Amino acid sequence: MQCPNLCGNSYNTSESWSKLPWNKFRRNLFRLQTRVFKAVKAGDMRKARSLQKLILKSKAARLLAIRQVTQLNAGKKTAGVDGKASLNYEERFQLEEILKKSYLNWQHSKLREIPIPKKDGKTRILKVPTIADRAWQCLAKYALEPAHEATFHARSYGFRTGRSAHDAQKYVFTNLNSSNNGIEKRVIELDIEKCFDRINHTTIMDKLIAPKGMKIGIFRCLKAGIQPDFPEQGTPQGGVISPLLANIALNGIEDLHPSVRYADDMVFFLKPKDDATKILEKINQFLADRGMNITQKKTKITASTDGFDFLGWHFKVQNNGKFRCIPSVDNFKAFRQKVKAIVNCSNYGSKEKAGKLAPLVRGWRVRFVHSKLVEILRDEWQGIKNRVIGKEP
Repeated sequence: MQCPNLCGNSYNTSESWSKLPWNKFRRNLFRLQTRVFKAVKAGDMRKARSLQKLILKSKAARLLAIRQVTQLNAGKKTAGVDGKASLNYEERFQLEEILKKSYLNWQHSKLREIPIPKKDGKTRILKVPTIADRAWQCLAKYALEPAHEATFHARSYGFRTGRSAHDAQKYVFTNLNSSNNGIEKRVIELDIEKCFDRINHTTIMDKLIAPKGMKIGIFRCLKAGIQPDFPEQGTPQGGVISPLLANIALNGIEDLHPSVRYADDMVFFLKPKDDATKILEKINQFLADRGMNITQKKTKITASTDGFDFLGWHFKVQNNGKFRCIPSVDNFKAFRQKVKAIVNCSNYGSKEKAGKLAPLVRGWRVRFVHSKLVEILRDEWQGIKNRVIGKEP
């Protein structure tokens, strides 16, 4: 749904938008979300759906959703099929009025397709909704997320509030450290073939905890991004709500065997007596019921002493039984290329380069704060330092 042109209302100004009580809005929304969470935990689905409707009706939630997609999200300046990459303040207030009238009968526009190159040389299609559609999806997410958080597995960490990749890293350490005989274990590095493109729509709709009107909107959202060859499968990868829908579809796979999951990236831990073939059969059946398959070439069984990559880290149990975690080769290579591009850029002086390098290095260091960096950075930092000094004007 596209935002119509506005007749400029004088009171809908940048000042009136910035002075809205955002902290109060967040508190109001969180209070409603907490009630939804508790209702689902108690098994009272009727009450949960009634509370979800209150979230959809909430002006605070609508304004927060618009602010999220137009000002805070990383893709806030990405245009949809309507070509609109941003909204002025008046258009944001107008969109709030549209959401107020149509939140239970939302009509999705088509999606803009952007090809994204992958590591293996193939192309992934990013499907971007319009700003209005993203705002509705964000509003729907506010209502859906607390309901499903009450049902999600404890070992799922991707795209969940209050959880991060570091939590998944800690769980890997817990399973492979010396006190748990990590040296004797193997891991299944699971790769799901085109996960977001193959999720069965029926699975999502059957598992969705939502009022009828919102379910219809989610169904239209799914159908807006379908591929002609797979009309009953797939969730748009550029949508605000897509990671949540993927988590809903994959929830429960963790119960098959001790494992850790971050979105569609998974690692299963095998003890010496565990039958890897039977475990893979269970995984295959679970995924087949949801329209997905394992990527045979990328799924492998690896001894913990041989090491494996997961979420940008390389995990390995050394021969002395000690657990070792460092940045993966691909991650470190990508980081070096980013640093090199800044250092070699002739358009920047030393101060500009330092200003651009600082957040990049700091962010990378925070990501790998619990990793052993000494081994790989001893020579690299000196090389980077020499290059920077050598190129100073």
